[in-house]
Amino acid sequence: MLSVLVFLPVVVAAALLAPSVPDRVARIVFVATAAVEVALAGAVWAAYDDPGPGALALEEQVPWIPGVGSSYHVGVDGLSLPLVLMTTVVFLACAVFAAREQERPRLQAALFLFLEAVSLGLFVSADLILFFVFFDLSIVAMYFSISGWGHGNAARSALRFFLYTFLGSLALLLGFVGLYVASSPHTFDMLELAAEPPLQGTGATGALVLGAILLGLAVKTPTFPFHTWLPPAHSDAPAIGSAVLAAVLLKMGTYGFVRFGMTMLPDAWRAWAPVLVAVGIVSVVWGALVALAQTDLKRMIAYTSVNHMGYVVLAVGAAGLVSSGADDARAVAVTGAVTQMVSHGLLTAALFLLAGVMFDRRADYGLGEYGGLAGPAPRYTALFAVAAFGSLGLPGLSGFVAEFQVFAGSIATAPVAAVATVGILLTAALFLRAFQRVFTGPTAGLAHGFPDVTAREWAPVAGLLLLSVLIGVLPRPLLDLIEPAAVAAAALVSR
Repeated sequence: MLSVLVFLPVVVAAALLAPSVPDRVARIVFVATAAVEVALAGAVWAAYDDPGPGALALEEQVPWIPGVGSSYHVGVDGLSLPLVLMTTVVFLACAVFAAREQERPRLQAALFLFLEAVSLGLFVSADLILFFVFFDLSIVAMYFSISGWGHGNAARSALRFFLYTFLGSLALLLGFVGLYVASSPHTFDMLELAAEPPLQGTGATGALVLGAILLGLAVKTPTFPFHTWLPPAHSDAPAIGSAVLAAVLLKMGTYGFVRFGMTMLPDAWRAWAPVLVAVGIVSVVWGALVALAQTDLKRMIAYTSVNHMGYVVLAVGAAGLVSSGADDARAVAVTGAVTQMVSHGLLTAALFLLAGVMFDRRADYGLGEYGGLAGPAPRYTALFAVAAFGSLGLPGLSGFVAEFQVFAGSIATAPVAAVATVGILLTAALFLRAFQRVFTGPTAGLAHGFPDVTAREWAPVAGLLLLSVLIGVLPRPLLDLIEPAAVAAAALVSR
């Protein structure tokens, strides 16, 4: 079932490359395939049964490169399945949003279906080489998305994105090779490496290997100070490109922290934990401060991603601070980190799609160019308000559930994490300031005659926000999925 989920979009994308496929058909096929992927992901969830610590459900494994101990090995657990579900939902929202795309819609549909496939493949990978292949293919696909359908300095921003993240992936590969060399017998299998960590007790060697892995993942996440590629990439990317970049591709970095950083190098993770806590706090506060200073809506949203990914880094860092009686708190921190990945994916994808509506109407993201937009565009205003309040952590939305767990778990193990709560205040200030400038008061500037959102625009955004509300009000189904795997991951770190 997982292989069908991963490779169906590739097959459809290949078919869409045929020049004889009409643009209208390509748009319909894009939406239909994305909807089928959501249904397949739902079927995976329905068939999922917690496999227990150190195991995966719906596992598939066949030899691939046996000479180096690498196989096509896929499976899901409570850490990966939530991200699989979120990924399919985000791509469906993007497919519906792009249903009126006029610029090479056939090629765009094929590219994004390919990107969906490699994203899903990464989250279900149980082999480091397989993970790396999907990791690099996602970089290539996003490069073409930004350069092919972006605006402004799209070519330059796409190249910057590619160079930064590709160099980060080389550091990641170096770390994977270090794990392979140290393992006996040599293997790239994630389950085997987590069951018997090959660099346990090696001191500096393990710390260096983990340092290479952390560097590669930190660039992709991105955390401070490796975030400089992110704002220009978002500013010049198309709306659906920004939505996927923020919602899905950034999670490849944070997912890697939990999937193999914590579990395969536990003693090195404990050594790096204070650094990760510090980086998380700085990312939270720095991202919010810089976002507060922006006058461009899309750059502001981009910097909030640095802030929100900082919460994840803070939580997984705190989970590495092993102390007596803190096991429950560390598990809560990991649960909060995974919940934050899902929440950020839904809310930030919605915000970037709404920013895309603004650009489609007026080709301008300037906060100072609009005023009183609530008058001509009440539906657009309502959607933006819900997305903004969710992003700043208002109770009743997924952001609150995630951030509450992050801080509850992190502060219990690392009291200094309380400093990061300043980020919540700053995030509230920046979103309220932006909302006040753009939507309230008398209608002014580019807000005059601003057409309200159409069904094609509001439906995908409303769907993402509805899921955020459901998680905020009824978080138990999601937490029931995540918590057993989070407890297992926290236990592996303390070995």
